[in-house]
Amino acid sequence: MEKTFLEAMNFRHACKAFDETKKISDEDIRYILEVGRKSPSSFGQEGWKFLVITNEELKAKLRPHCWNQVQITSCSHLVVILVALDNLKPGSKVPAKRFSRRELPQEKIDAYVDLYENHLKINGVLDNDKTLYAWGARQTYLAFANMMTAAAVKGIDSCPIEGFDKSEVEKVLALDAKEYQVSALLPLGYRINPQSTQMRLPFEEVVEFIK
Repeated sequence: MEKTFLEAMNFRHACKAFDETKKISDEDIRYILEVGRKSPSSFGQEGWKFLVITNEELKAKLRPHCWNQVQITSCSHLVVILVALDNLKPGSKVPAKRFSRRELPQEKIDAYVDLYENHLKINGVLDNDKTLYAWGARQTYLAFANMMTAAAVKGIDSCPIEGFDKSEVEKVLALDAKEYQVSALLPLGYRINPQSTQMRLPFEEVVEFIK
């Protein structure tokens, strides 16, 4: 039974162990990934890629490089969220392709590319691959968060994972770091233990209305 948005937010928690006997249906995993695909990104560049791993041997190879966290191997599906580094570079011509999807006149597309490049330069994003990765990773987190909530809507658990050796994970996945770099990992499955108490700061402490 699907949950309302707020019910999903109350349901979602960082699941520490999944029931290995339960697998997510193809329909539900596609729903979660579709929500990720539909997520917003700066300038509409969609500078990401999602690797969906169900191969148990590959998950086992990744686990030692992810602080040996049991979620990596006990989950039904492991989604590795990548920054599409090269695609975000104005010189790659990919940004121009993204802008041209709206069937704009060429001068308008060129203007958008110039705006995009100038914005990244002014904010230091194009200084080097590290700064570009940092900006790109912020974009992926929009899809990352949406996929966790989408999973919760379906009664599926998740755990956001940043605790991993980035270079080693990329080696195991045989990634070309010039093209793709790992942003985060998202194990998905069904909890085996009761949900822990959700703790959050009071509304009044987090929210300030300015009139």
